Amino acid sequence: MSDDEIILSELSDDELVLQMHDDPYDGLREEIEEGVNILIARGWAPYDALTKALVAGMTIVGADFRDGILFVPEVLLAANAMKGGMAILKPLLIATGAPRMGKMVIGTVKGDIHDIGKNLVGMMMEGAGFEVRDLGINNSVEKYLEALEAEQPDILGMSALLTTTMPYMKVVIDTLKEKGMREDYIVLVGGAPLNEEFGKAIGADAYCRDAAVAVETAKGFMMRKHNRASA
Repeated sequence: MSDDEIILSELSDDELVLQMHDDPYDGLREEIEEGVNILIARGWAPYDALTKALVAGMTIVGADFRDGILFVPEVLLAANAMKGGMAILKPLLIATGAPRMGKMVIGTVKGDIHDIGKNLVGMMMEGAGFEVRDLGINNSVEKYLEALEAEQPDILGMSALLTTTMPYMKVVIDTLKEKGMREDYIVLVGGAPLNEEFGKAIGADAYCRDAAVAVETAKGFMMRKHNRASA
């Protein structure tokens, strides 16, 4: 059966949600948007539409990306499809005061203009229910500090793709330590030339090999943070 013959509005809730798990895989942004609108029209809570349809779909994409079944272009298409659904849900989530996984500020460090990996992390974090403020490329310590002050995030994400810009991550972390702010944030770092040893050496909380790992790592830290808060 061709996709044209699937009429989303005629599917039951369960069938529609399963279809929406497949749609990001094919980069079907309009179908995701239509699916979200149908679920909301049927009385679904925005948070349920987010977690059960969108996040669950992106989790499948993330796992297949991690396992080498999907590659960056497909993941970018999937994340773009997700963004369509998120754009509809975001105002509704804010209006209903729905719980968020957490908040992240992310940016590529000073001197570095690479952003595909960073964009991917940002999109997949949003897909996992995080609020993300993307600072773009070439960020100085001052820019990171300003954003942390303004956004009060849980997580700071830094990306570098050049061996020459990697050390700047340590400059940012050392500055946070000097200002007594280091303990306020979970610091995640990533980028092709980095590795776990480097992450440890500069004092980051974790090095994330790719976007799927970044999402899993961030979720783990946030769960521990919530558990500590409620203990």
